[in-house]
Amino acid sequence: MLSEKSSATVRATLPAVGAAIGEIAELFYTKLFAAHPALIRDLFNRGNQRSGLQQQALAGSVAAFATHLLAHPDTRPDVMLGRIAHKHASLGVTREQYAVVHEHLFAAIAEVLGEAVTPEVAQAWDEVYWLMANALITLEERLYAEQRVVAGDVWREWTVTDRTEETADCTTFRIAPADGAPAPGHRPGQYVSVQVELPDGARQIRQYSLISSPGSAVRAITVKRVHGPAAAGPDGEVSHHLHARIRPGDTLRVSAPYGDLVLADPDAPVLLASAGIGCTPMLSMLEHLSDIGHPAPVTVLHADRSPADHPLRGDHRALTHKLADASARFWYEEEAEPGDGEGRMDLSTVPLAPGTQAYLCGPLPFMRAVREQLIAKGVPAADIHYEVFGPDLWLASA
Repeated sequence: MLSEKSSATVRATLPAVGAAIGEIAELFYTKLFAAHPALIRDLFNRGNQRSGLQQQALAGSVAAFATHLLAHPDTRPDVMLGRIAHKHASLGVTREQYAVVHEHLFAAIAEVLGEAVTPEVAQAWDEVYWLMANALITLEERLYAEQRVVAGDVWREWTVTDRTEETADCTTFRIAPADGAPAPGHRPGQYVSVQVELPDGARQIRQYSLISSPGSAVRAITVKRVHGPAAAGPDGEVSHHLHARIRPGDTLRVSAPYGDLVLADPDAPVLLASAGIGCTPMLSMLEHLSDIGHPAPVTVLHADRSPADHPLRGDHRALTHKLADASARFWYEEEAEPGDGEGRMDLSTVPLAPGTQAYLCGPLPFMRAVREQLIAKGVPAADIHYEVFGPDLWLASA
């Protein structure tokens, strides 16, 4: 809980800080990487830094946290904190790194806002920062303990056992622990971090959803090759490396599994809505539901550019058909086949069972549109869950 004195100060200064938070975030990262160049080389996503996505996400999360403290002083935004904590845990973030972030973030705040940062203002925002940081540290240490790993050492060597070209730009890699020990357990919908050494020596990290169910003997990830112009940023360094260089027999450094997009109620009706490579966590959930013989209705929805661009399309249909009460509907912008929808996903004719839990993954505009349609159909906002690949910009634009 934010102290009464700091609440008044934060409330009075939030408009000024909020207006400058983007500039503050950009300067913060400049200062951080100048002092600790290993962080941009081996921890932070260089592509997201160049495109500005990470700066936007940081700005959005800090502003959202402060706003929540003022509006709901007796609670924490646990959904937001949990999502951040899972991402941090998959990267091996440590308690000590929060002090490093604090040093450079507050130096950036002081430089951008100048004389407006009085000792009272600095103390109030310091309180906000450590409330958020300590909440995340607690959550992350709990996540490390659950996976029986040490903070900062989440990595394990895995051997690529097979690769399959799903589409022109999507490849599935099947992996197994290199030491032959059992794979760590995971929940359907979770992801792992994969770290690769690039030609310049950087050890870059990206997250990929596990498409296999927890009961599978071998884990699998499907990687979409990121083309910069199409994604409003640079080409994906890690995705291009994996596609071009990684073959069966090669090893990868893979983290323990994390992620908060998991089945909330194992007995409820389920809706799985995805677009593009966002189908990957849905495939894990769908395979799990098939494995356990889920009796409640399952609605599977996917949107893509064309059938040829739809990764794991055959698995999408086959797993749906294995369930007792399930249906699949696909929408394509081009070359839609008989029975498929044309254009964007339209839920107007999609029946939903009472009590449906909805899970979304895909580009932000897609998820916003689907969420609005679900709410219009009577699905409570609390029953709509989502996963953002990359920095969570939903907060930054909220």
